[in-house]
This record gives sequence, structure tokens and C-alpha cells, in this order.
Amino acid sequence: MDDRLILPEWSSLASQAGDDTLPLLGTALLIARDEYPDLDADLYDTLVQSHAEHLRHETDMIESWPLKMAAINRHLFEELGYAGDHDEYYDPRNSYINEVFERRLGNPISLAMVQIEVARRLGVPLDGVSFPGHFLVRLPVDDGILVMDPFNGGRPLGADELRERAKPHLGGDVPDDNALLQILDPAPHRAILVRVLRNLHGVYAERGEWDRAARSADRVLKLIPDQPDALRDRGLAYLKMDHRKGALTDLGRYLHLAPSAADVEAIRDQLVGLSTRPMRMH
Repeated sequence: MDDRLILPEWSSLASQAGDDTLPLLGTALLIARDEYPDLDADLYDTLVQSHAEHLRHETDMIESWPLKMAAINRHLFEELGYAGDHDEYYDPRNSYINEVFERRLGNPISLAMVQIEVARRLGVPLDGVSFPGHFLVRLPVDDGILVMDPFNGGRPLGADELRERAKPHLGGDVPDDNALLQILDPAPHRAILVRVLRNLHGVYAERGEWDRAARSADRVLKLIPDQPDALRDRGLAYLKMDHRKGALTDLGRYLHLAPSAADVEAIRDQLVGLSTRPMRMH
């Protein structure tokens, strides 16, 4: 039997029937392969499995999911040393899952993926949460959900702290119980992977690495064709790279799909400037 981890193809991802049919680890490694073309996917799949197997006997002896999760967190964050990179938060290596396994450092979403992969292989139904600000994870319990912070060692978070964390991202409003529960809905795999790519786009755009910024936006469009923000982001990156035809196509499509967006006038001005600028010969 062939136990190799077969990575998906970029061309097939948009047609996946359901968001959670996308392999989370496999697609995260596919993202990493753009930057690390010689990446050995099997190595990291085996590493995740070894983390799980180390814990299996212990977690099999525990009945409750929260206590199983406590054992998983203790092994990952205390014994193996996975940790949030507080010093170089915006280092792009924190978004590439192979680097997270190698360095044992990451950002909230990459550390969450490590937790999720290990937990699920042990039968613990851990999900991600696209919380505003920092990505979180959640686990069902008898009377609700247990929410944890992977960037800070898997620390549990109470409702009051979650409301305070959400408040700055909601215009200063404190979410009520219903709003908070909606924010804490499980994140589908596709949404998790798009957030990874958007993080990478933001880092590379800030650094002026426009080829990588364009690539990150392009990969979002492989997951969600015609996603307006990704079209805009790729188009603006193309503009910085002087790829006029690509910029015209993407920014024009963005205006068609998002005619009421706040930046429509600024993007339209960019298009007018492009249309009147002489074509450069390469």
C-alpha cells in the first residue's frame, strides 16, 4: 500500500464539491511548495502522525474531549516547544506550514493547523475559528464550546475575553451572545487556507515583494475564482510589476464584480492612468 501524501493540484481545488473535502495539511503544503519547490510532503505528514502516535495511548485512556485536548496541547506546546512567534510575527515563514514544523514557531493560523491535524488523527473534533484578529480553535463540550488560543500555548478563553478581543474589530461594539456564537462558527478548510494566503499577500505587499504578493492573490483565485479582493490584490501587484495587461484585466474585473466597494474610485483612477499610458516594449 502506498502511504505517500498526495498533494492536490491547484487546477482542481476550485471544483472540490465541499469546503472540507479540501485536505487541510495537503493544501497548506501545496501553498508552501510555491516557496519551497523541493519540499518533501511525506516528511511532514509523517511528522504529524508521529506527534499523534506519541499521544495515542494517553488520549485513549481519557474519556472527555477537553482533557484529551489538554494532553495534546501539553505535548505540542510544552514538550515539543511549538510556540507563537511574538518577536517576528510577520515573518513569512510563520505562514508556511513546513517552516512551522521545522522551527516550531508560527502565527495563530499555522499553529492552529498543527493542533487540528494532530487532534483529528486522535479522534478529537477540533475546528478552526476565523476570529477577527487572531485565529482560534474550538472544541465541542457538553454545555457549549471550548475556545483556545494556539498562539499562546492553547490557552482556553472565556466569553468575556472573547468579547473584548472582538470589540476593536466591530467598531467598538461588544458582541452579544448570538453575535459571539456566529463569530465562533467553525471555519471551513477553504476559508482557513484563504486566510493563510491573504496573510502572505499582506506580508509580501508590505515588503514590496510584488511577484510573491501576486502569487499569493493568484492562489486565492485558484481556491475561489473571481474573488473580488484577490482580483484587486493581484491586479495592483501586476501594476507594480508593470504587467499592464494583467493589471487591466484584473482591476476591470474587480470593478465589475464590486461596483460599490469603498475603493472603486481609486481603482478606476488607476485604470484610467493605465489606459492612457504608452505601452512599454519588453
